[in-house]
Amino acid sequence: MKLDPKTTAFVFPGQGSQAVGMGYDLAVHYPLAKQTFQEADDILGFPLSRLMWDGPEEDLNDTVNTQPALYVHSVAAQRVFSHLFPGFQSATVAGHSLGELSALTAAGALPFSDGLRLVRTRGELMKRAGKLSPGSMAAILGLDISALDKVCAEASAPDEIVQVANDNCPGQVVVSGAKAAVARAIEGAKAAGAKRAIPLAVSIAAHSPLMASIQEEWNAAVDACAMTNPVIPVIGNVHAEPMATAVELRADIKAQMGSRVRWTESVQGMLGLGVQAFVEVGSGSVLLGLIRRIAQSSQGDSTVSGYSLGAPEDFSVFET
Repeated sequence: MKLDPKTTAFVFPGQGSQAVGMGYDLAVHYPLAKQTFQEADDILGFPLSRLMWDGPEEDLNDTVNTQPALYVHSVAAQRVFSHLFPGFQSATVAGHSLGELSALTAAGALPFSDGLRLVRTRGELMKRAGKLSPGSMAAILGLDISALDKVCAEASAPDEIVQVANDNCPGQVVVSGAKAAVARAIEGAKAAGAKRAIPLAVSIAAHSPLMASIQEEWNAAVDACAMTNPVIPVIGNVHAEPMATAVELRADIKAQMGSRVRWTESVQGMLGLGVQAFVEVGSGSVLLGLIRRIAQSSQGDSTVSGYSLGAPEDFSVFET
C-alpha cells in the first residue's frame, strides 16, 4: 500500500460529477459493488443502477436521481476499497455538499440504507424548493471570496438575498439566491474585476435562504435516520471543522441546506492536519482539481497526491 493512512483523506463528490455509465465497470469486476447497486435498487424500489448505467442522461441529471446515484457509486467504491485493503483507515473524510452524506457513511456514522433514503429525500425536497421558491445560481471566476461577499451584500435586498453557496477554491465560487439578486451580483462581480460571471442553468437555489421552504421537513428526515459517532473525524461543510459526534453531524447536514459549502477552508484544514494525499471516492475527479488549486494557493505548491477511486483500474494504483 503506497498510502499512509495517517496522512490520507478520502473525499466524496457532489452534484456535477455524474455521468451515464457511472459505476458499471465497478459492478462488473467486483461482486461487492454489484451487490451494493442491487441493494440500492431494492431499497428504492426501482432500478437506479439501470438509470446510472444506461441513462437517459436527462433522467440521471434530475436531482432526485443524481443525488442517490452519486451516493451509491461512492459507497460501492468505498466498500470495495475496504474489502481489498482491510484495516486501512484514513485520517479524515469530507464531502462536497451532497458528498458529505457519502462521507458520513464512509466514516461509519450513517448506515447505507438510512443514508440512501435520506439522500433520495434530499433530492426530492430540493426539487420541490426549486418549484416553491425558484431562484438561480451563478459561477464567479477570478474574484476573491471577501470581495464576492461584499458584492453579494450589496446585491441583496430584504426580500431578495444572494450569498456564496460554494466556495470551491480560490477564484472559483458559486453564488445562489433570488433571481434578481443573482443578476445584480453578476453585474457587481464583473464591475469588481471578476474574469467571468456565468449564470447556471438551474432553478434550484441550493445553499441559500430559498431552501427555507423545505428546511423543517429536511430537519425531520435527518432526525429520523440512524446516526452514530463516526469512527474517524468528518470535516463538515458548514464550519469546516472536524466533527466527532452524531450530534455535530446532524446539526451540520441540517444547516448545510441553506449554508455555504466551505470547501476551500475544509481542504485548508485537512492540509493543516498533515494530510498529504487525497482519494476522491466515486464519480469523476472534480474535487482533486479543486484541491490542487487550494494547495497551490495555501502552500505555494500543488504537490499533494491525488487519486480517483471509482473504476476497477483505479484500485491497482494502491497495490504497489
